[in-house]
Amino acid sequence: MLSEAGQSSEFSPRQNAVLEQALRLLVDGGEKALTTSGVARAANCSKESLYKWFGDRDGLLSAMIAYQASKVRTFERNGERLTAASLHDHLVIFARDLLEVLAGDVSLALNRLAIGQSNRDGSKLGKLLLERGRRQIDRRAMALIDAGKRAGLLRFMNADEAYHTLYGLIVSDLHVRMLLGEPGLKDTSRQAEKAVSAFLRLYGTEKVLAEATATV
Repeated sequence: MLSEAGQSSEFSPRQNAVLEQALRLLVDGGEKALTTSGVARAANCSKESLYKWFGDRDGLLSAMIAYQASKVRTFERNGERLTAASLHDHLVIFARDLLEVLAGDVSLALNRLAIGQSNRDGSKLGKLLLERGRRQIDRRAMALIDAGKRAGLLRFMNADEAYHTLYGLIVSDLHVRMLLGEPGLKDTSRQAEKAVSAFLRLYGTEKVLAEATATV
């Protein structure tokens, strides 16, 4: 099963819609536009509802980051038995989602804002991006890699090392270049497929490699 982003489990559809509006405000107007009054107006809800759902402004930022990270879909254990083909498909979907999220206006705006605040005393955005964004994505993706190993499809001694190899193959220096203003990839699917194929050549078992050769 693909996780349709922790959206459905962590936030309600109404809360998702509010977070989408909050992210759009941030992209269009920067940090100054991200006020509870502004979000309430844009999302057509009360400030009381915002405080009830997300708490203070840091809580709202945390929820925005978690919602954005949840757009990167991953494998969720629900009894599904992984095959070489389904492992490949899950990895490609993860890689494509990751590239599309990182290249999106929202993620670029959040990261640029965090970089701009990095020297400020008390700035929490960078920490929130790591804890509620990157680490949540890492945790879910590593669960997929571990499931692949248990199914006899992947072999590695260190799951963290294997995952960071996968991440590096997918992202390379693309995110840094996009933060500096370069346009994103025109074809994320091609990059995702290329990265996953390289990862499976490095870590796939004979079963996976044999199937990959048979489909070439």
